[in-house]
Amino acid sequence: MLGEYRITGRGASDIAASIESGVGSGALEPGELLPPMRELATRLGVNPNTVAAAYRTLRERGVIETAGRRGSRIRPRPASTSRGSLRVEVPPGVRDVSAGNPDAALLPSLGDAFAAAARHHQREPGLYGQAPVDAEFARLARASLDVDGVPAGPIAVTSGSLDSIERILAAHLRPGDAVAVEDPGWGGLLDLVPALGLTPVPVALDDDGPLVAEVERALDLGARALIVTDRAQNPTGAAISALRARELRAVLARFPRTLLIEDDHGHAIVDQPLHYLAGVTRHWAFVRSAAKAYGPDLRVAFFTGDTLTVDRVAGRQQLGPGWVSRLLQRAVVQLWASGAVDPLAVADSYGRRRAALIRALAGHGVDAFGRSGMNVWVPVPDETRAVTQLLRSGWAVAPGARFRLSAPPGVRVTVSGLSMEDVAQIADALAAAIGPAPARSYG
Repeated sequence: MLGEYRITGRGASDIAASIESGVGSGALEPGELLPPMRELATRLGVNPNTVAAAYRTLRERGVIETAGRRGSRIRPRPASTSRGSLRVEVPPGVRDVSAGNPDAALLPSLGDAFAAAARHHQREPGLYGQAPVDAEFARLARASLDVDGVPAGPIAVTSGSLDSIERILAAHLRPGDAVAVEDPGWGGLLDLVPALGLTPVPVALDDDGPLVAEVERALDLGARALIVTDRAQNPTGAAISALRARELRAVLARFPRTLLIEDDHGHAIVDQPLHYLAGVTRHWAFVRSAAKAYGPDLRVAFFTGDTLTVDRVAGRQQLGPGWVSRLLQRAVVQLWASGAVDPLAVADSYGRRRAALIRALAGHGVDAFGRSGMNVWVPVPDETRAVTQLLRSGWAVAPGARFRLSAPPGVRVTVSGLSMEDVAQIADALAAAIGPAPARSYG
């Protein structure tokens, strides 16, 4: 506990500053256990309430985390250990199916859309003081939600799904609050939650989405928010079924103070119907992004939700970037209005590759998962061995550690990088790397 580092101070702010200084210098490492409050108070000759106030300040700043009787620890620093760094360096000649990018051949040309946006700008220049959300963007976004029955609510625009989620969490939660997240889950989100000073609570899932008992357990433990992916879950390809949605809504109805955030990034690339959870809890948000269907570099997403949540996010956004470029919004409007993407054709293309790989792996006795989207998740007994052997075979896949909190090891394959001719080759390579024993389920 603390090693040679000596905490000093007589007041709460001095004690907090001493601990924070130790963290900044590296003398106190992530995960290191702090002394119990009474013990430190005795050592420093101060009232235990003074130490409690110091720990509370550090918790609110995201420097430490407290786990009840297990005590307080220095919080891990995800900014220096980003899951994005948990990747394989791809040497020349190796096929990279790890990045999670959409198939560029299925993305629309952007030239006409930006030309139309520029012409609109000539007629109506974007200036300070105008509405942050383009009126036609809001109309088409709301219409797409209405088709799927998503509850009514105002529209806000952000710079991608993760930007939406970060702003929504910050609008309601404080450092130290617990957030239920899917496990395995999106690596960016698993980094974001602790970076905000929040505590991630893992929720296991299967092909039909988060397991009901797991969600109930997380909320019973005090999780103040739940983040779920409706379709094309990254990395497993899970999609919430109609039955699972009813069961999860029933659980959420018993925890109406839960902040519910739904990510539907797969809305234009999957053929699975949407079964949303929104509207059961007091505060909720439903997020959609243009990244997967129209191009990652557009950096445009939108969300709807209860009025308070949307107003808080929009108000805070005004104090920072102000708004997402209305030129970008108009370009996306043109892409939507012109039918630049055929969702059925895109979903069919990804679906055929995904299903073919899963069938080929099954032929080798290897379990693999992916009910929707562009990813296949393969649980493995030895992740390092699997990734290394696949690299030697000419394939770079994503190591499962990037997507896990506590689930069994695995690897993610992005099928958007595969042709139908590639499927048999990588299935053979995966089977050889994993071994003859069937893999375990991730749920």
